[in-house]
Amino acid sequence: MASTERPIVAIAGPTASGKTALAMRLADRLPVSIISVDSVMIYRGMDIGTAKPPPDLLARYPHALVDIRDPSETYSVERFCRDALAAIDAARANGRVPLLVGGTMMYFQALLQGISRLPPTDVAIREAVQAEAGEVGWPAMHRQLAAVDPAAAARVHATDPQRIGRALEVFRATGKSLSDWQREHPPVSPLAGERLLAVALWPRSAAHTRTAVAERFDAMLEAGFLDEVEALYVRGDLHPGLPSMRAVGYRQAWAHLAGEWDFDTMRERAITATRQLAKRQRTWLRSAPNWEAMDAQTADRVESRIMNFVDVSAS
Repeated sequence: MASTERPIVAIAGPTASGKTALAMRLADRLPVSIISVDSVMIYRGMDIGTAKPPPDLLARYPHALVDIRDPSETYSVERFCRDALAAIDAARANGRVPLLVGGTMMYFQALLQGISRLPPTDVAIREAVQAEAGEVGWPAMHRQLAAVDPAAAARVHATDPQRIGRALEVFRATGKSLSDWQREHPPVSPLAGERLLAVALWPRSAAHTRTAVAERFDAMLEAGFLDEVEALYVRGDLHPGLPSMRAVGYRQAWAHLAGEWDFDTMRERAITATRQLAKRQRTWLRSAPNWEAMDAQTADRVESRIMNFVDVSAS
């Protein structure tokens, strides 16, 4: 993407911080095109559990990169970057300001800080890693990763097959750890040189987030979340190892439908997992460079800051 002085606005924040509502208010006041930065809203049929705006609001406030994949499909960070850059170009072609909104921090990191170029996938090595994982389990594969690349292992959960597998593939294909490879091939932001305002919505407190998360999940249950997951469960072509079904809330509901947990256990574990996600999001935003922290409760101030930035950039 060519460098330009035309503005781009990014809004990130923990779960239940009001990002989507803010984006729609801004769309009433500014010529923006909303671009979703959410790794689960990309999936069709996963609506309630993602807090996806209902169809009438999506018709009024179109969101790029929503409902672009079936839950049976995978979607990489690299593909997100390509799609997001295309959406930014489309917005500008229509004379609109790209407004990136979401809570998937690895997507924001890839766009704003870049991603390392990894070696091409060797299909034989990938199949060997997957076969071995099928025999010994992903926790054991995570221990293998810790032995050859402690830094990568520390960043990856022991039950994350996608990232464990990719890191082991890189090591087995190149003889170098993923961490070493990334140091030798530093990332370059695809938005380098752009005029960008990155706003981090900050909740009133961690206690407020905990309460908001519980209230939101209960509202999802009342809205038919379990029926939504059951429709996915009975399809027959989905399984809990897919990225879509590992999403917070969906993973716990799937286990409940499979008879692993009762309703109360499912609810408590889903709320706990969502709170943990919000904590990870807050941690990332604290350490990420060039994000402007703003109180999510001061909506007028946040909107004024963004509107002033867009006006100044456009002048």
